[in-house]
Amino acid sequence: MSDVNLILVGVNHKTTPVEIREKLAFTKGKIEESVDLIFKFPDIIEHTILSTCNRVEIYARANCQDSAISSIKQFICDFHGLSYLELEDHFYSYRNEDAVEHLFRVSSSLDSMVLGEAQILGQVKDAYSLAKDLRSTGLVLNQLFERAFSIAKKVREETGIAERSVSISSAAVELAQKIFDDLENRTVMLVGTGEMAELAAKHLISYGVKTVYVTSRTYAHAVNLARSLNGSALGFDDFKNELYRADIVITSTSAPNFIIKKDMVEQAIQGRKNKPIFFIDIAVPRDIEPDINSLENVYLYDIDDLQIVVSANMKEREKEAENAMSFINQEVTKFNNWIGSLDAIPTIVEIRNNAETIRNEELEKALKKIDNLSEQDKETLRLMSSSMVNKILHKPTIKLKEKTQSEDGHIYLKAIRHLFHLDD
Repeated sequence: MSDVNLILVGVNHKTTPVEIREKLAFTKGKIEESVDLIFKFPDIIEHTILSTCNRVEIYARANCQDSAISSIKQFICDFHGLSYLELEDHFYSYRNEDAVEHLFRVSSSLDSMVLGEAQILGQVKDAYSLAKDLRSTGLVLNQLFERAFSIAKKVREETGIAERSVSISSAAVELAQKIFDDLENRTVMLVGTGEMAELAAKHLISYGVKTVYVTSRTYAHAVNLARSLNGSALGFDDFKNELYRADIVITSTSAPNFIIKKDMVEQAIQGRKNKPIFFIDIAVPRDIEPDINSLENVYLYDIDDLQIVVSANMKEREKEAENAMSFINQEVTKFNNWIGSLDAIPTIVEIRNNAETIRNEELEKALKKIDNLSEQDKETLRLMSSSMVNKILHKPTIKLKEKTQSEDGHIYLKAIRHLFHLDD
């Protein structure tokens, strides 16, 4: 990479506990307040602050990397009123290619707490949009973030990193789809009002489940949850007789003993005329008697079963992450080559300036030797000589830009500068 000097300083969920991360968070107002404070450091040329619940990172282009990294660390501490000694071991910093790769990984959700989650890309886009509005970014960071968004889109479209369920609630939906194929117009019954059961129900509703029943030992809790899900509440003593109505039953009570037993399910399956019924037991200790699994057209999964599904799916996402890294490595190389091409611009300017100087000198010598030229004739000669220089340099200029974007571009650039005596 050329002397562009990209850096990144940050903390995240891997290096820093939440009780410290929350103290370092930057709201929109704090970011607005920070822009001019960061630019007071003479080494910072452009910068962007990314702040989420799992990370606080400042990306910057700098004159001197060592000085800029130290300045940003100290700024983060001072801005939030924290001791540098308290935070020193939590900070990480990356430079050049490593900083580029890190942003590409973050945007593609390869560095997230939940591999493949979708929220991070939107958060990075929001951070960049705010930085642009505040005019804290320039040529290099603009290009870096735009390319990060492009690679993140490619990763999601061309790998399966986001396809498999990695939460208990979404795993329950995945299993339900395997049993029923289509969840449209199915009926779900929640026994208990636990948060995980509520999440599973919301997932099921998003996939087309139309009817929701909720029951709880505390009837008021059932009423409140049923209202939020646009469903109906059942008394806890009544749900057993209504069990046959449910295609999917999710339990999450704190009962010490089984509340759904084999004989109850036998009665329900008869009422359903042997149509399948799917039980999801999220409770610990379990709510449902395991023996019901022996009944025909009855499917029971407990929290351990769901966790096995989640673990298997996470392993599949990890495999897809390896494929994603091959895309990212290619894009890091392309970005580095683009950075290298920036070095060609001053070289091209120098070559053209030298050519223009020679053209002007030789043209003036020639004009002095030719008598009786009109001003129109002189202008014609000036335009002709300028056109000749442009045409002579056009193809070499294009080739120089191309070559400096290759991996050995710096060697090519050095040779060109030597041939044209630009460093003499």
